[in-house]
Amino acid sequence: MSVEEIAALTEAMVETGSRLYFEEPVYDIHSIGGVPGNSKVALLEVPIVAAAGLLIPKTSSRAITSPAGTADTMEVLARVDLTLEEVKRIATKVKGTLVWGGHLNLAPADDIFIRVERPLGVDPKSQTVASILSKKVAMGVNYLVIDLPVGRGAKLRNLEEADKMARLFTEVGERLKLSIKCAITYGDQPIGYYIGPALEAYEALRALREGKGAMSLIEKAASLAGIVLEVAGLAERGKGSEKMREIIEAQGGDPDISYEDIPIGDKRIEIRSPMDGYVTHVDNFSMSVIAKAAGAPKDKGAGIILYVKAGSKVKKGDKLFEIVAENTAKLTTAYNLVSKLHPVKLEGMLLKTFPE
Repeated sequence: MSVEEIAALTEAMVETGSRLYFEEPVYDIHSIGGVPGNSKVALLEVPIVAAAGLLIPKTSSRAITSPAGTADTMEVLARVDLTLEEVKRIATKVKGTLVWGGHLNLAPADDIFIRVERPLGVDPKSQTVASILSKKVAMGVNYLVIDLPVGRGAKLRNLEEADKMARLFTEVGERLKLSIKCAITYGDQPIGYYIGPALEAYEALRALREGKGAMSLIEKAASLAGIVLEVAGLAERGKGSEKMREIIEAQGGDPDISYEDIPIGDKRIEIRSPMDGYVTHVDNFSMSVIAKAAGAPKDKGAGIILYVKAGSKVKKGDKLFEIVAENTAKLTTAYNLVSKLHPVKLEGMLLKTFPE
């Protein structure tokens, strides 16, 4: 479709459902996804932006092809099935929400398209843009940052594809009177070290409350939130941890929950290195498949804990990753996939001799 056609489709999709209106500028950050571990980034971004006094009533999806959607991860901590009235009341009070958009009747025509596309295995970029932007327009968003992860196993494989997608988003946004800034981010391997709803909630809360965690998670969240604050003309990032407590409480969760209190599956298998060497690649697709086989996202406590990333030096017997499940049968299924998919690629320093 042309830019004009995508904009017209987006507006028509908005008209099929409910809309929200706020009395102040509305900001949002949205990722097109496709990278394992990405769902938890919003749990840092939203409280950072809200703590600076900006309104960010974020709606998110449940997982479609990944081990966890942002709504699945947030549901570990609080309700995500809020009504439009509840979203407006909570957002006005605490400046931020993390809720499931599928419960709000926002651009419901999009849900029909998705039900057709999913079994056919088609995902046209024009429809992706219309799908995302229709939900944002319906939520009354004025300023939007789009996260475009690039890498092997991600939806966008290289910078050329990402540039084209960024241009499409911004051009359609102009016609919808929506100010959009796109951030092209590293998506060659999972974000952080935890994959799966409860595990990602654990990692996000720990990063918020202790400032500890994977740099890939903290740097990405801070960078994207920082873009929003720059757009708004603010330099101060505020206190994200305290704001997250407010959001959790407002959505019916326990504001004092510690990351250590989050229930994780008790069935586990460690995958260890068969050799000395270096990790050359952690495969996004394989990690997603294994985490889903273990039960994620339906089983909130299932997923994967990574112990290495690309570039890590390992010795024979070192832990590479751990599969976590809530029942033994799913754990076994996930474990059996490891030898077929080889999700962590290892190389020794000596690759080959010539002549042999």
